[in-house]
Formats: sequence, C-alpha cells, structure tokens
Amino acid sequence: MTDTEATTGTTIEIAEVHKSFGSTRAVDGITLDLGPGVTGLLGPNGAGKTTLLRMVATVLAPSDGTLRVLGHDPARADGRLAIRRRLGYVPQETGYYPSFSAFDFVDYVAILKEMDDRRARHDEVRRVLTETGLVDVMHKRMRTLSGGLRRRVILAQSLLRTPDLLVLDEPVSGIDPAQRLGFRELVSRLGEANTVILSTHQTEDVASMCQRVVVVDLGRVLFDGTPPALAEVARGRVWASDAPDIGAQRSWRGPDGRYRLIGEPPSGAEPVEPTIEDGYLLLAGGRATGVAA
Repeated sequence: MTDTEATTGTTIEIAEVHKSFGSTRAVDGITLDLGPGVTGLLGPNGAGKTTLLRMVATVLAPSDGTLRVLGHDPARADGRLAIRRRLGYVPQETGYYPSFSAFDFVDYVAILKEMDDRRARHDEVRRVLTETGLVDVMHKRMRTLSGGLRRRVILAQSLLRTPDLLVLDEPVSGIDPAQRLGFRELVSRLGEANTVILSTHQTEDVASMCQRVVVVDLGRVLFDGTPPALAEVARGRVWASDAPDIGAQRSWRGPDGRYRLIGEPPSGAEPVEPTIEDGYLLLAGGRATGVAA
C-alpha cells in the first residue's frame, strides 16, 4: 500500500478525465474516487465503460485530466510498472495462444508478472485454476475449450498473486448461470479487502455483489451510489397493469401475464416496488436496451 492509499483509502483517483478517438469523445470529463470493495459499472453499449477501464488498467492514456491508480501515475513508465505488479485485468476482448494448455497460458502470464521461482509459480497457477473451477481441463489446449471455459482461464490469470486491484470488463460473458454464482462468490470475497471494479450488463450481478454502482452513458457519469439508491431513482415511476400503455417509456409482460411499465404513470396507476433495473432503464433511456432514445 502506498502512502496515498494509506492516507485516503482511495485506490483509483479519476479527475476530469477525457478520452477521444478522432472526433469521438468516448469519456467526457469523468471524476470518480474508488476504494476497497466491489464497484459495478453499468451502461449501454458505447457508453465509455471499456475505455474507462482500459485507462485504469494502463492500456490507454487519457487525452486530458488526472488519473492515479494505486497511488501511482500511469503516465510514467515506472508508475505503469508499479501498477501492473498489483493489478489483475480481464479485458472485454481477450487473446490467447491456441496451442497452449490452460495451465501453460496462466503460467506464461505468471512469468510476465515476474514470478521467477518455478515451484512457487506452479503452485500459484494451480491455485487460481482451482478457484475458477478449471482443474479438470487445465492440461487441455486452449483451442479445444469452449468460449465460456476460455473466459474462465482469462479470469484465472487475473487472480495471480491476489491483486490489490481487479479490473473486470464483462467478466461473465459466455459463462453459464452455475459458473456465474461461483464467480460472484469469488469476487465478493476479493472485494472484502481489495478493490474490484467490473463492467456488466447484468443488473442482477450488481444487486448480488456490488456495494457501489456507477451508471455511465455517452462518456459521463449519470449516477454514483448504492444499488438500493439506484432502485430508488425509479420510485413512483413503475406500475403494473393488465394492458400495455403507449405512454410508458418501457413495458413488458411478466410471467403472471400482467405488464410492468416504467415512465410517468397515469392517474390511478398501481405502483410497484422499483428495482435496480428500473432505475437503470430510466437513467439510460432507450440506449440501455440498444434502442435509440
């Protein structure tokens, strides 16, 4: 832990950070301080989530603004090295060596992380493969594994040395429901002492393991608070009906045959208890479901 972290309890400091690609501004003046615990990053496709996480993970540099991670400046070569030694990262798009076994791939990453003692390194590789439920396939070549299993191998490498900061970009993509439950247990345990930031489209993941949620769209923060507070955004704006309402912002038919509607309720509407998903849909509008608002 650096002096800055010990003093402030802050792992990530983001101040008026911008990132542009040509004429497109992917991140537009975001300011956030993040500390230990699990923070969920919610937002539609194109919201700027991946760009923000790539900057935190030292893959990209901001176009403007101030960024400090684990007490270091990632704009400096020595700062990037210090951050990467304490960072675990699962990118949205992952590459792998198809001829490597799962064990070989994670072992290769461990070598890159400066784990020089072969026996200790192999013990650590086996530990993270066990934690991610990959013992039975650890010696199979990556090209023979399903997409979900390969995703778990990428997750395994991010857990080497129990990182102080874990950055996860859509980590449960392609993982089945049973495996997702195991992932939630693992992340929740890591978040007890360390900092975890993850992007997801799954509001149930946020509800089940995140102490904090940040909603991002068009490169800006729309909400920053607890999951219950996000649900409260929709208080009084969610109702139930036996029929659809063209005035609703969103509506769908539930398993009981009744419609759940979000927006400005008509007079005499039957209010229902709001959820995190309701609050998110209200904030992000049509873009939350990929429909132009």
